[in-house]
Amino acid sequence: MSSLVAYEDSESEDDDHDRTEEGFTASLQTGSFKQNQDVKMCHSPKLTPCPHSFTLDPDSSVLDYHENASERSISSLHPHSQPQSWDGKYCSDRTAPEQHFRDTAAPLSLPVTPRIISPMQTLPHMPQSFSDGLNSAKRHHTVQPGVRPYIPKRQRLGPSVEITDQKHPGVQAPGNQTRESQILSEVSPRVKPYLAHKAGAAGVPRRLLMRLGGHQGPVNTVQWCPVPQLSHLLLSASMDKTFKVWDGAESGRCLRVYTCHSGAVRDACWTPCGRRLLTGSFDNTAVITDVETGQQLVKLDNQFKVMCAVLHPSDPHVFLCGGYSSMVKAWDSRSCKVEKVYKAGVQQTLDILFLGGGVDFISSSDCVSRDSADRTLIAWDYQTTARLSNQIYQERFTCPSLALHPLEESFVAQTNGDYMAAFSSQRPFRMNKRRRFEGHKVEGYAVQCEFSLDGSILASGSSTGSAHFYDYHNAHMLHTLRAHSQPCLCVAQHPVLPATAATCDWAGEIKVWQ
Repeated sequence: MSSLVAYEDSESEDDDHDRTEEGFTASLQTGSFKQNQDVKMCHSPKLTPCPHSFTLDPDSSVLDYHENASERSISSLHPHSQPQSWDGKYCSDRTAPEQHFRDTAAPLSLPVTPRIISPMQTLPHMPQSFSDGLNSAKRHHTVQPGVRPYIPKRQRLGPSVEITDQKHPGVQAPGNQTRESQILSEVSPRVKPYLAHKAGAAGVPRRLLMRLGGHQGPVNTVQWCPVPQLSHLLLSASMDKTFKVWDGAESGRCLRVYTCHSGAVRDACWTPCGRRLLTGSFDNTAVITDVETGQQLVKLDNQFKVMCAVLHPSDPHVFLCGGYSSMVKAWDSRSCKVEKVYKAGVQQTLDILFLGGGVDFISSSDCVSRDSADRTLIAWDYQTTARLSNQIYQERFTCPSLALHPLEESFVAQTNGDYMAAFSSQRPFRMNKRRRFEGHKVEGYAVQCEFSLDGSILASGSSTGSAHFYDYHNAHMLHTLRAHSQPCLCVAQHPVLPATAATCDWAGEIKVWQ
């Protein structure tokens, strides 16, 4: 067995001291002995013979250290091996100024008496560890084309989160903890001026501000962070099995990519504190994820494809899950157990909406009978799991989306009849037949609707790709944005910035408007 020894001097510069520090690196690798190797030593205009030299026994795999030798050679104790001379180099004198490395040809040979040392011993002029003599910040390593860079094991096994490089927004780079911890501590300069002022009347966006691309499938929903200081963060959930957090107010960068699910992410929302995300997926799970670290805090198996996941307004540790099942389950994230089960006797739950501070809630299903649409909207008592009413909506259209008015006791339901219907949020949940929001198309898509923060504007997507804005009180259409070429599934109005909204479409594109 023979060994190969490579030597490489390194210099470290100190801006505060005019002196030279010598670094020396030795690396041993088990393998076949290669001849005609070069010893790379430091060089300066004031040349003095290096006071130390090394030889290697190719059969004994021992590093030989020679003191006070002005010349060096490769000596072999094997009777059939030929001594191979190495190109001699010089090291800079301690009083000489620092220079860049360069080679000098001075092959010399001098018989010396070897002193054998163990590879684990430390040489007098070497650092305690081979890496201590290297200043990684000043060494620039070039990456050969086609060679993948090394990624530490701890980083490979860490949370599946990607960070977009600031200098190259389109390139995804593995993030570090320092960078991750800054996402929720930074306040966007664009949002900051509006935090000190009371929110005025909501406006309607008119022009395109930015495009956010990166999803490889339809984007089901977009949602701004509810915390005013963090309202520049935009959450998106897609059928490509990922959900992302963007800087949607200023730079448009993708700040996080979460790959917690093995199926399409159908629904996603922020927790009230803005530090966690609740997602529901077609892989039958509902997951609570930490925004900063990307870690899965809670992962619950519903045993059915999750279409909607909604947090309880009074207790953020409790949430409801509905989907491809006749049941709606209430989970407690602290105990990871099902607290309540609501049996609706329907095939699929499309959406869930809490009313009255969480005392009651409405579930929307795809069940339509021949003569009426009973069980299309069902009202439930949260505590007792009793069914309060299933005769809320009498028309034969399913309702893929529900939205609660932020100030008034009312809510609206998006219908496949290409209109939005208004209802009272108080029992018996009567429908307002004189207020109907028409002008957009649904055509079977899961088109969502949403109120502005003051409740004056109701926004909706459309299967035609447009975004529509209505005056809630008189049901008149205020403006129509030609937003996308594919069906527009969601329109999210910003809670702080006036006349700002985000839209997403079936092609996976997200746009921010102002």
